Amino acid sequence: MTQLKEITATIDNYIKSGIKSLNEDRAKKIFKQIGLPVVQEIRLESIEDIHGAAQTVGYPVVLKGLAKQMLHKTEAGMVEVGITSEVRLKEAAQRMKARAGKNFEAFLVQPRIQGQREFTAGMFKDPQFGPVIMFGVGGVLTEALKDMVLRLAPLSDADLDDMLDNLKAKALLGAFRGEAAVNRTELKSVLQGLSDLAMACPEIREIDINPLIISPDGSPVAVDGLMILETPGSCDTHVHQKIDLNDLYATFYPKTIAFVGASAVPGKWGHILPTNAYAGGFKGDIFLINPKGGKIMGRDVYKTIDDIEGNVDLAVVTIPARRVLDLIPALKKKHVKGMVLITSGFREVGDQGRQLEDEVMAAAGKAGILVIGPNTMGMCNPHASLYFSGANTFPLPGSTTLVSQSGNLGTQLLSFAEQQGIGIRGFVGSGNEAMITIEDYMQALERDDLTRTVVLYIESVKDGRRFFESAGRLSKIKPVVVLKGGRTQVGEKAASSHTGAMASDAGVFNAACAQAGMIQVEQPMELLDMATVFSSLPMPTGRRVAIMTLGGGWGVVTTDLCAEYGLEVPKLSPEIIERLGNCLPDYWSHDNPVDIVGEGDPKIPRICLEELLKWDGCDAVIHLGIHGRRILVNAMANAVLKTDPAITKETADMFMAGSLKEEADYTRFTVKMTQKYNKPVVGVSLLTDELSRTLYRYDDLDYKGVFFPSPERAVKALAGMIRYRTWLDSGK
Repeated sequence: MTQLKEITATIDNYIKSGIKSLNEDRAKKIFKQIGLPVVQEIRLESIEDIHGAAQTVGYPVVLKGLAKQMLHKTEAGMVEVGITSEVRLKEAAQRMKARAGKNFEAFLVQPRIQGQREFTAGMFKDPQFGPVIMFGVGGVLTEALKDMVLRLAPLSDADLDDMLDNLKAKALLGAFRGEAAVNRTELKSVLQGLSDLAMACPEIREIDINPLIISPDGSPVAVDGLMILETPGSCDTHVHQKIDLNDLYATFYPKTIAFVGASAVPGKWGHILPTNAYAGGFKGDIFLINPKGGKIMGRDVYKTIDDIEGNVDLAVVTIPARRVLDLIPALKKKHVKGMVLITSGFREVGDQGRQLEDEVMAAAGKAGILVIGPNTMGMCNPHASLYFSGANTFPLPGSTTLVSQSGNLGTQLLSFAEQQGIGIRGFVGSGNEAMITIEDYMQALERDDLTRTVVLYIESVKDGRRFFESAGRLSKIKPVVVLKGGRTQVGEKAASSHTGAMASDAGVFNAACAQAGMIQVEQPMELLDMATVFSSLPMPTGRRVAIMTLGGGWGVVTTDLCAEYGLEVPKLSPEIIERLGNCLPDYWSHDNPVDIVGEGDPKIPRICLEELLKWDGCDAVIHLGIHGRRILVNAMANAVLKTDPAITKETADMFMAGSLKEEADYTRFTVKMTQKYNKPVVGVSLLTDELSRTLYRYDDLDYKGVFFPSPERAVKALAGMIRYRTWLDSGK
């Protein structure tokens, strides 16, 4: 702690003196103070003394030239490695001094560090997320390879292990070409030192250690360094407007709703939203507001909100943007606590809209009104029969809460959830987030007992650090699934170090998600896939998967997918091979995946599924091709009916009804086995039709049947569960 205080004082002095970049010499002095392993070196300004310095260090040596405003020495020809004689040394020194000209400062003479492995470590301050620590493959190919791992400071011990384990070239950390494995303790202490330094000294914008050479004995040595400073407070930060979470919660449970801007024209927002509210069976009072009065949908219309007797809990506003500010006093008079501002034409249209948005938010805040939006597609709370989004969709009450910065994507997911029987706790299109941000919703969901899974579509965050901290707390109690849109590069900004140059919005956001335990997905449908398994199945205790398939090809594909997504497909034990052999023909696969070879006996898949779940060598089961087989059977029955006069329609119908019952019985059986053995069972349907579902629920069973239309979706969903379980077990 004392050392960090001394370093802070030193950095303050540099900034007061107008020094914003610390060259290798100054940077490594600070590295030494925090205990980082730094190469031995001699600094001198005279060429005449340079041979004596080399003799002290011992040939072969590395010569470096320091010059003002020359941060990257290698590119400027200010580094020569492996010098073995006085003549070469002095010639190199003269060339460097000539290149530097009047900006020349000094020479550094260092021993040549032996070691075949070079890494890089550093720190940069992200404008949204604050200090970020980087570790990756180093040397001259650092930026070309971009094999690096990012994590937000401060780092925990689990974060440090995670950084080393997630490097693509992590094999370099083991024994390599006759050299010892990297000393992980020493390497972690380098990254921890950077984290501590970044947290103690907010004036540091970037730190670069490249290369960090691994000696033959496995010890890391920093042989070059750079540090960029900035004046404290020079970065803009988002000012958070504190939200009353009780009021936000109450917004989803209104007793009275006023639709301001109601319309008689189908297809307009003022018609769509109240239509959905009525059709969804809202139990409270609904008021339609339009200055023309009269009737809309056969219901009386109020010309102004003032005409309503009594107070109003929630206002849903679709009037033009220019009229919203004048509405605030009337809402305040009616004690409105929440406003869902559907209207667009604010920040998203430019500076004039931004100014209007700020004025509306200031007035609403002063009036004590929480604003969702503007530019939102609405919300729903099936548990309160509350539906008013931009789509005519009414999903079942469930345990998944969806917050989306894209209204269109959010309502599409709601429609699919309704179609597939996936229950929804709540939905909100957050819009411009002028008042209530994604971080506020996450904080509110920490205390919502009905929410078991949180699903987020995010294009940007206003306060990255708060987002990261909220996500970390939320993930500890319920899974958070995230799809990030709008990826942009900030690495092209004027970054001074290699570390800063490799930074990107997507890279930092991905690091924050991984560190906070959020499960990132790549496609919109994966959001609901993850929500389905988290809300319907028990958590796996490990990554070992048993595969049961109706055909060998699907088993091979699924095995490959498991390997790609970090799941294990263990070999069957002799005991389970014997038990499965009792019900399967001699020519079955005798291994995992278990190919039940197209046997038509409906008892066989049930017996095999239960035997696999009994096996203590697996943590989850994926079964393929049994569910959905009825579709092929029905097609066969219809073909026979058309071609065989001896088969009547009644016979064919009975045959197809039996096939349907057989599938229904099997589906229920999979859920009973899930509950009996407390292991996740994920199905893949052979084919799907209008009767097929992703989710099958039973009132008397705690879990649900889950069936995906492809092996990839099944494996990715299960892998997401296992990633989350691994994060929980890491104790981050």
